[in-house]
Amino acid sequence: MLDINLVRENPDLVRKALQLRQMDTMTVDQVQELDVQRRALLTEVEGLKAERNAVSKQIGQAKDPAERQEKIEAMRLVGDRISLLDEKVRLVESELDDLVARIPNIPSERTPVGKNEEDNQVVRQVGEKPQFAFEPLPHWDLGPKLGIINFEQGVKITGSRFYVLSGAGARLQRALISWMLDLHIRQGYHEQYTPFMVKADTLYASGQLPKFVDNLYHDAEEDYWWVPTAEVPLTGLHMGDVLDQQNLPLRYTAYTPCFRREKMSAGRDIRGIKRGHQFDKVEMYIFCEPEESEIELERMLNDATSVCEGLGLTYRVLQLCTGDLGFNATITYDVEVWAPGCNEWLEVSSVSNVGDFQARRANIKYRPAEGGKTRLVHTLNGSGLGLPRTLVAVLENYQLEDGSVKVPEVLLPWMGGVEYIRRGL
Repeated sequence: MLDINLVRENPDLVRKALQLRQMDTMTVDQVQELDVQRRALLTEVEGLKAERNAVSKQIGQAKDPAERQEKIEAMRLVGDRISLLDEKVRLVESELDDLVARIPNIPSERTPVGKNEEDNQVVRQVGEKPQFAFEPLPHWDLGPKLGIINFEQGVKITGSRFYVLSGAGARLQRALISWMLDLHIRQGYHEQYTPFMVKADTLYASGQLPKFVDNLYHDAEEDYWWVPTAEVPLTGLHMGDVLDQQNLPLRYTAYTPCFRREKMSAGRDIRGIKRGHQFDKVEMYIFCEPEESEIELERMLNDATSVCEGLGLTYRVLQLCTGDLGFNATITYDVEVWAPGCNEWLEVSSVSNVGDFQARRANIKYRPAEGGKTRLVHTLNGSGLGLPRTLVAVLENYQLEDGSVKVPEVLLPWMGGVEYIRRGL
């Protein structure tokens, strides 16, 4: 979240940031009004408490019982007023905190200005779109023909936007996850296996609550929330911690299933397994010093694209504009792979520098080696990569004219000798 002092002292900067994000600036005015109320209430209550302390001393020194009783009665009324004001302060602070928590991060000066995804900028493309001697099938036809994707069973078990991966399809998905985790470990990330359910405080710390409450799955009885991304529990690893500077940066990677209501995908093409309420993802996450976060951003982007290169996929890198920037991010690069059957670019990773936005919510700081005041860390996150779209790209790019799919070489160690996926495997 933003520092309340920033909204208080430089409201025009925050308004400008909201305008760049194509958002209403009314929240800034509401925050300012509540902040004035809060400070006025605090001034009054502190004055009354000072008065009560002074009169309490007088009561102890009073010789006249009548005078003492009069002061006691007066202070009882003051105490009632203080209790009333304390409750008002609590309510105003709660409303103020909620409003500030709904203000997104300030876009970086390096983030291009734009209204929506149409204004995102292609930074580079690596590889050419593959040419086929036959008409490549989309995965929603290819998968069922091979017997490795079953949409009907997914609907029967759960409902729409669910599916079952079977045989070599399930094994290919598992191979991708295992290979990506091992690759990131070699790149210097420390693997974590985290809970797939978290408490509300963890979601708040990572910036998911209160903004995205309608897109999260929640067990109301236990007050547990299914994770929408491993970014959430990885943020939570160090909530309230003071880290040693000498241990930074901390680089983590984790696999989790992810659960999202996908309400924001209304109107999009949702054929096949491109979008679902449940999907798998391998995540990269970094805690670092503020001065190092831009360097770490470029490193993480390279680590994400190296997955595409290892799989031999044509990909491109986009820089998101201000109007398409995620809530937490100051700057974001998307990585998209080409899917020839779908005939479209599929986003498989978003790599973002979040600055101290999450660290302030989660109260994650580090202690400088030379001593002095603790400082907020910067956090970064990126998919490395997201499934099932990576699976879609592999199936569609590696399909052969006879209807089989060649397994990418890097995945063979996890495929138990299966080099070609054919029906019945």
